Amino acid sequence: MNRENMTESPAAPAPKPTPTVPPTSAPYSPRLADQDLQDALRRAGGVLITGPKACGKTETARQIAQSTLQADTDPSLARQLEILPDLALQGATPRLIDEWQVYPILWDLSRHEIDRRREPGQFILTGSTAPGAGAAKHSGAGRFARLTMGTMTFLETGHSDATISLHELAKSAPGEEIAPHASRLTIPDIAQRLAFGGWPGNLGLTAKQATENNRDYLETIAAVDIRVPDDTYRDPQRVKRLLVALARGVGTEVTTSVLARDTDLSRDTVREYLDSLARIFVAQNQSAWRPHLRSRVPLRETPKRHLADPALAVAALHADADGLLGDLEFFGQAFESQVVHDLGFMSRQEVYHARGADGLEVDAVVEISGRTVLVEVKLGSSDATIDTAATHLQAFARRYLEAGNTRHAPVLVVVTGGGLSYTRPDGVHVVAFGNLGA
Repeated sequence: MNRENMTESPAAPAPKPTPTVPPTSAPYSPRLADQDLQDALRRAGGVLITGPKACGKTETARQIAQSTLQADTDPSLARQLEILPDLALQGATPRLIDEWQVYPILWDLSRHEIDRRREPGQFILTGSTAPGAGAAKHSGAGRFARLTMGTMTFLETGHSDATISLHELAKSAPGEEIAPHASRLTIPDIAQRLAFGGWPGNLGLTAKQATENNRDYLETIAAVDIRVPDDTYRDPQRVKRLLVALARGVGTEVTTSVLARDTDLSRDTVREYLDSLARIFVAQNQSAWRPHLRSRVPLRETPKRHLADPALAVAALHADADGLLGDLEFFGQAFESQVVHDLGFMSRQEVYHARGADGLEVDAVVEISGRTVLVEVKLGSSDATIDTAATHLQAFARRYLEAGNTRHAPVLVVVTGGGLSYTRPDGVHVVAFGNLGA
């Protein structure tokens, strides 16, 4: 992020996105980020929390913040920043500065204050837009820890019993088996949850209400939020066409050229829109894995496309749980996207995908505790389905090992939509998604 050209005087506030998910009076639901935030505040003067709108950043920060500045709604803040800018930072610490990017000068003010105080845990800055060029003069390196949040995982919404730990799997020795566990999560359960989504504000709503909220979310993205990063108008109808195309290709390597063809937009327009959607954390890429800089294994570099939550893909196509059950191909895409989403937040690492020139592929690759975990995602859990997935994993692993890309054998995992979690005689772990935890 380039913040080299920011001026010391506050610029006019950026456009303020309208909320689409209503606030809830329900008790706070614990998040995977809770401990990460506490740890970050112990080691850094400030913490920057980013992520899509309404994913729970502010509520998570409020659990530990001792005072709050609401930058997007405080009517006196603009005048205050002109006359006594340091006053905005006064308050019990950690002080939460919510939607700080509305007044980008708050970044440099808080950075300077961290330098002056020389103590950890001073500020928590939250925002739903990635700063663009000129947002600040300094990156914040050495002052701010960074924490990315997303919508709730299946673990956080209670759809997984977490009997199988992802981190423990990564540490498992060759030949070590997991104790068998049956998942209570059914395929219809998964369909309902994928359509419902992982926004904390939807908790306690009916499926119909949650689906309507998700569609409203998309409307607001197209009409308002996509303009926020650079205050540039973009045709809402064109944005919606792109969101629909991304939804159809969720979890796949759909290219910019294909998106342009499917939306009747130029490739330059598609790239510009994708960049803006990425800056509000709506469009997300799953990068292609590169096992080693000197690797001779030829791997494709096209990223897979995802949205902030698979429920947005469901909503963009005007589908629901029944629609998913009636279209198993798209259901499988959405399920894979959810697994990738959850793997990222449970591992706290970037999740890659891999596809070789010879056709060998792996749905998810994640590095945990020095081990490489290779994951195939299958909605079904029949013996034939699992056999095929395990065979693909082993073939890819053999190629991976033969190329000398690791000192340790990778951990091979097939994540299924239901059934039993266990370790096969060949060492491949089968984990039902309803059993998978951090």
